Amino acid sequence: MRQQSLDMITRLVGFDTISHNSNLDLIHYVRAYLAEHGVQSHLVSSPDGKKANLFATVGPEVEGGVVLSGHTDVVPVEGQPWDTNPFQIVQKDGRLYGRGTCDMKSFLAIALAMVPDMQKRNLQRPIHFALSYDEEVGCLGAPAMIDRMKADIPKPSAVIIGEPTSMRPVMAHKGLAVLRTTVIGHEAHSSQIQRGVSAVMTAAKLITYLEGMTNENRAAAASDSLFVPPFSTLHVGMVRGGTAVNIISRECSFMWDVRVLPGETLQRYLEPFQAYCDSLLPAMLAIAPNASITTEVMADAPPLADHGGEAQALARQLSGHAHCGVVPYGTEGGLFQNADFSVVVCGPGSIDQAHQPNEYIDISQIDACEVFMDKLLEQLAV
Repeated sequence: MRQQSLDMITRLVGFDTISHNSNLDLIHYVRAYLAEHGVQSHLVSSPDGKKANLFATVGPEVEGGVVLSGHTDVVPVEGQPWDTNPFQIVQKDGRLYGRGTCDMKSFLAIALAMVPDMQKRNLQRPIHFALSYDEEVGCLGAPAMIDRMKADIPKPSAVIIGEPTSMRPVMAHKGLAVLRTTVIGHEAHSSQIQRGVSAVMTAAKLITYLEGMTNENRAAAASDSLFVPPFSTLHVGMVRGGTAVNIISRECSFMWDVRVLPGETLQRYLEPFQAYCDSLLPAMLAIAPNASITTEVMADAPPLADHGGEAQALARQLSGHAHCGVVPYGTEGGLFQNADFSVVVCGPGSIDQAHQPNEYIDISQIDACEVFMDKLLEQLAV
């Protein structure tokens, strides 16, 4: 591990960029660092101005460059039993501990630390940096940045998403949609159940319906699928409702996600779910005219499909792995692909450590990523 990589990882992890916080301190630090090396960067701010994406180009303004893309936000640490300060790097037993070491600040840090090397190489094709916000809450920041990049930079030949894959190229992943369903019923004493409409019990029916769709997918899963699990999944992670055990609940909401295989869309599941909601409403409205069931799509990031292309070929060559794999988790790769970029996912660290207390990255993975980047610069200097 090179000292400049360690220094940059330490710096980036030191910024508390949990998704509910601003990432601007990190973004402004990166912008100042790039400016010190004569690299102009561009911000694409969130609608409220509290967060920003950043993209920048090192090398000539020509087509055929490579985008190194990653998100700057990290998941929360609250409630997790950390042994050390999550925002201070601890080096121990061949590992670096800290929030974001694996997912995914190390990739960005290694690339940024090599900016001086990039400038010395006389690149014939450019490196483009792409740093986004709010990936962890549904890939909310990247779309506006991708639109700007498509309009403002010469078309790259490849986009490398540096999510943790143990430096093995990934050609496809599932999509991710996040939704919130809210049920409004009618309060009454629980001894007079005929006078009320239970939002909690109605929500329970809806949750069971979602589980049923997952079970149908499980039963019909293709035996030769590379994905684990080999089917699209629907999962409810949060439920809130009711005020007391003896009050028929007026309101209940639940958050759920849908992880679709390439080739499927959210609508494949949202439409029958909405039809089931509609089938429950007449009985609810007969008791409570103001009863309702509403569903809001909070985020919808598409899957990454295996389209072959230059990005995959490049990542196989640079990593030394002859084949590309698939992963069940989502990235911003599908958004880039839908904007007509060639995309591959390849970065240091294992997803097994992501989102965990005492998150870490093996130093051997940092070494492998540095070698990968060296080979990339050699390619672009030819």
